[in-house]
Amino acid sequence: MNLPEPKPWTRREALIALSALACARPSAKEGKVSSKPTQATLPTVFVSHGAPSLILEDAPVRAFLTGLAQALPRPRAILCISAHWTTRSPRVDVSTAPETIHDFGGFPDELYRMRYAAPGSPELANDIVARLASSGVTAETSTRGLDHGAWVPLKLMYPAADIPVVQLALQPHLGAAHHVALGRAIEGLRKEGVLVLGSGGATHNLGQLGEGDRPPGWARAFDEWLVERAERGDESELVAYRSLAPEAARNHPTEEHLFPLHAAFGAAGAGAHGRALHRSFTYASLSMTAFRFDGA
Repeated sequence: MNLPEPKPWTRREALIALSALACARPSAKEGKVSSKPTQATLPTVFVSHGAPSLILEDAPVRAFLTGLAQALPRPRAILCISAHWTTRSPRVDVSTAPETIHDFGGFPDELYRMRYAAPGSPELANDIVARLASSGVTAETSTRGLDHGAWVPLKLMYPAADIPVVQLALQPHLGAAHHVALGRAIEGLRKEGVLVLGSGGATHNLGQLGEGDRPPGWARAFDEWLVERAERGDESELVAYRSLAPEAARNHPTEEHLFPLHAAFGAAGAGAHGRALHRSFTYASLSMTAFRFDGA
């Protein structure tokens, strides 16, 4: 399926829509996933998904996401951990045919017409529940669908929508260490051909957006700090980022957009190190930094 050519819309329209965007809160075909491990051990990946309109914009990060799949072994399934599904306790989507959730308002009409018809995998979802249980984490199941934190980057990475996708929810009130542990409980997946994809934002303050791709100093400083700690695999500092990173609360007034990074880091296993795959800014202060994490 070919994606539509980006259609221009004004920065004013984009900023208005972004300022109104809120994170989703809690309130059919089945993908057949082979139980046999693949030959390749996959990295885990964190991407910054930006605005829903990313898929329509002529921006460096769009080109990066479009080519990212070619830089990775082809997964047999994808587990997405998106900033836009938050719950009180761990929850896994068991949809056989996840719906495309348009959890935003004020964006171009063509975004609402887009669908990402990847199959789900209750088999994989239940396997994830079992792995979490083995690590002492009780998870429930839901039939939900794919929010824009999942389907927007996936539509760029895997436009054919022919790889089963499952989502795992975040619990922002439980903090960074919880999300590293959540990832660590499922670290075996990457050795079995499952791509663990965290989708959030390296910075995410929708109240301080601007024009262009030149970031303010407070956003640049946080991004530099994050890249340095991720690349050296400094788990203790990544977990304590709120008290250690420059302008942490300003860059993340709420924390749900950074915790997918912690989950992806954890899912790469003990001793994991990151590598920045892409770095750019949009709307001045939104860092679009992306990482791959590989185990020791």
